[in-house]
Amino acid sequence: MSVLTSTQPVFGDRYFNNVGKAALALLSALLAVKPRRRRASATDDLASLCRRYEGLTPNLANELRFMASRG
Repeated sequence: MSVLTSTQPVFGDRYFNNVGKAALALLSALLAVKPRRRRASATDDLASLCRRYEGLTPNLANELRFMASRG
């Protein structure tokens, strides 16, 4: 006579382990910090506007530089 034994964990343990991992993944996705690329492109856009108006209205160019530096 032969005996077969299985060492797999109980189904409930795997289920709650997977639920915990899914909850952590969801929480990390919700709290993830967005990259700053968009902010850099907005700063570049303001800098290009500043260069465009430097000769015509220097005060406007200074205001645009100030806004670009504040972010």
